Amino acid sequence: MEINSLSSLDAAVLAKMFLNGAKNLESKKEWINELNVFPVPDGDTGTNMTMTIMSAAKEVSALKEPDMASIAKAMSSGSLRGARGNSGVILSQLFRGFTKVIAKETQVTVPILAAAIQKAVETAYKAVMKPKEGTILTVARGAADKAAELAEETDNLVYFIDEVVKEAELVLKKTPEMLPVLKQAGVVDSGGQGLVVILQGAYDALLGREIDYDIQAEPQSAVRKITKETEAEIKFGYCTEFIIVLNQPLAEGQERRYKSFLESIGDSIVVVADDEIVKTHVHTNDPGLAIQEALAHGSLSKIKIDNMREEHQERLIKDAEKIAASQAAQATQEEAPPMPHKDVGFIAVSAGEGLSEVFKGLGADYMIEGGQTMNPSTEDILNAVNKVNADHIFVLPNNKNIILAADQAAALCENKQVQVIPTKTIPQGITAMINFIPEQSVQDNTARMLEEIKNVKTGQVTYAVRDTVIDEKQIKQDDYMGVGDKTILAVGKELEAVALETAECMIDEDAAIVSVYYGEGVTEEDAQAVAHKIAGRHEDLEIEVQYGGQPIYYYLISVE
Repeated sequence: MEINSLSSLDAAVLAKMFLNGAKNLESKKEWINELNVFPVPDGDTGTNMTMTIMSAAKEVSALKEPDMASIAKAMSSGSLRGARGNSGVILSQLFRGFTKVIAKETQVTVPILAAAIQKAVETAYKAVMKPKEGTILTVARGAADKAAELAEETDNLVYFIDEVVKEAELVLKKTPEMLPVLKQAGVVDSGGQGLVVILQGAYDALLGREIDYDIQAEPQSAVRKITKETEAEIKFGYCTEFIIVLNQPLAEGQERRYKSFLESIGDSIVVVADDEIVKTHVHTNDPGLAIQEALAHGSLSKIKIDNMREEHQERLIKDAEKIAASQAAQATQEEAPPMPHKDVGFIAVSAGEGLSEVFKGLGADYMIEGGQTMNPSTEDILNAVNKVNADHIFVLPNNKNIILAADQAAALCENKQVQVIPTKTIPQGITAMINFIPEQSVQDNTARMLEEIKNVKTGQVTYAVRDTVIDEKQIKQDDYMGVGDKTILAVGKELEAVALETAECMIDEDAAIVSVYYGEGVTEEDAQAVAHKIAGRHEDLEIEVQYGGQPIYYYLISVE
C-alpha cells in the first residue's frame, strides 16, 4: 500500500530504499550500457555503476540490526572499495558525501536529506579534477538545487523525494543540449541515467511497492549457466530503436502520451525530441506496436531491432570467459614466490597476453587484468598495491576510465606511497615505463613520465555496434572504426584500410616511431602488411610490430 505523507525516515526504511535503488540499477544496466556515445563494443557505464553500488549493497544487506551510522559506513566503504570506472567512482563519492551527513542522525527529515544531497554533490565535484557539465554530476547538482528549494517549502518526505526525482529526470533530458556529442549520438548521458534509475528505485521502496530486497553475492568463480531461467530474466525481448522524422513538432501533451504508450508495452524507454526528429529507444515484446504508434507522428528512419535474449546468451559466455581469464592470471601471480623488497615498484593494468608481457619486460611487478572490457575496482588496485613489496609504487591505469579508481586507491592506501601516472592508453603506459630511470628520484621520474606521455598519440581499431553519426562521420553497425584520443579518426568496411587511415591521421612532421600492437583475430602477417604500407608512405619513420593479444581492438597504434 502506497503512502502519501511521511515526515521522517528511520534506518530500516533508508536501507530498503538504498537496496532497491541498487536492484533497479542492476536490472537496467545493459540498457544504460547501450547509451554509450561511441558505438564501441565495450560500453560499460551501467556495468561499472552496478558493480560499484552492489559492492555497497552487499554490506548494507549483511547488517543484522542496522542503525544510521552502520548503514552510512556500509554504503560509503562498500562503494569506495568497489568503485569501477569514472561513473562508479563519481557514484561512490556521491555516497561518501551523502553518508557524512546522515551518519550522525537517528531519523532523516527533509532538511537533513536536503543537506545530505548537497554534501553528496560537493564531495563528488571535488573528486573530479575537471568536472564536465551534461554528465552525472550535472544531474546530481540539479537534484541538489531542487532539494534545497523544497526544504524551504515542505516537511513531507514523499512529496519532497518525488519532486527531486522528477527534477533529476528533467535535467537528464537536457544533457544532450549541454554536450553536443550526446545530441549528435541521440542519447542522454549514461551516468546521469544510472543515477536517475537509482533514485527511481529508492522512491518505489519508499512508497512500499512490492520489492525483493535480498542482495546475493554471486561467487566470481561461478560460471552462470545459460538456461531458460536466465533468459527469463529479460522481461522484454527486443531492443527497438528508430528515429521519427516529424510531420510537425510534438506538443508537450503529445510527447507525454507517446512516452506513456511506450511504457505500456515495455521498459527502458528513452525519448529525445526536438522540432524535427524524435530518437526512440524501448525494450518490448512487440516492436510492431512501437513502430505503428510512431508512424502516427511522421516517417521512420534508422530502424534497429535486436533480440536481447540471444545477445544475453552471448554476453554471459563472454563475461564468464573474461572472469576465468582474469582469475587464472591473478592466480598465477599469487602463486609466485614473495617479491624481494625494493624502493620502487610498478603496477600496470593490461588486457592481452602480449601487452602484459611487454609491461613485464619493462619491469612491471604486478599486472591487473582489465582495461577496455573489464575495469578493475578501487579494491582490485589496493590489493595489487599490497602485493608489491616496495615503498613507492607507480600505478599505470592505461585507460581514462580507470584513472579515478586508481586515484581513489592511492588516497585510501595508508602504508605505502602510491603515485598514479594518469596514462589513458596502453601505449602511454609503455612510454611511461620506458622513461623510468632507477637511479633518479621518485619526484624526477614522476615529472619525466608525466611529460613524456603527452607526446604519445593512440589509435584503437575496433568495430561499431550500432548506427550513429559522430563528427559528421556516418557510422554503420559492424563498420570498422579507428578511435583516436579524442574522436573517431577513420570508418570503413575494410580493416586494413581503416588501420592505415587511423595511423595517417596521427602521423605528423614530429612523428618518429609508430608501434602496431595486434590483437585477437589478427595474424602477424596482417599486422606486418599494415606496418609495411605505413613504412612505404613514411620512409623516415621507425615502425615496430608487436603481439598484443587484446580483445575487441584489432589494432592499437601509437605514434610518438
